Amino acid sequence: MQKSFNLWRPHPWHGIETGPEPPRIVNAYIEITPFDLVKYEIDKQSGYLRVDRPQRTSSQPPALYGFIPQTLCGERFHRLSPHSKRGDDDPLDICIISERSITKSEIILSARVVGGIKMIDDDEADDKIIAILRNDFFWNKVEDVTDLPPILIERLSHYFTTYKMVADEKPRVVLDHIYGATHAFEVINATIADYKEAFGSG
Repeated sequence: MQKSFNLWRPHPWHGIETGPEPPRIVNAYIEITPFDLVKYEIDKQSGYLRVDRPQRTSSQPPALYGFIPQTLCGERFHRLSPHSKRGDDDPLDICIISERSITKSEIILSARVVGGIKMIDDDEADDKIIAILRNDFFWNKVEDVTDLPPILIERLSHYFTTYKMVADEKPRVVLDHIYGATHAFEVINATIADYKEAFGSG
């Protein structure tokens, strides 16, 4: 039987599909788990994870953290964040909530989008989409960020407003507001369109 396979490892940003049913159900490439004390991020050239920095504070990510493939935070995305000066030209970040502990990074998973955090980092729009691990039986009735326990949103907000904090320096990160699923879909669609304009339809 003939088998189909990739001769080379696909680039996580460019070689993986956005998802089975975007913008509601998307793929996510995981860079960081809640157990990591080091900030990892994708190396755009090679597609491998690169050590960015050890976490300066004791704060740990409260959820799986990565990005949605074939998205780009460009001009359309920036227009949805009027208090920013530009998009950050990175793939769109996503946090995935899961009842079961997932300890491995550099994995791909499917997630159901329920909302997001409107965030600005050094004047750049840097939203964080909030999603539920697809087929997670514990969280399967969550349709919108308002269905989640407020403490979870509080922990996510605290992490992202403090993870770059340096003593005696002005905070770099501003959390604008939390938004629901409808606006999250709009954000994802904008970043898909920005990606297609920059890199083609794939």
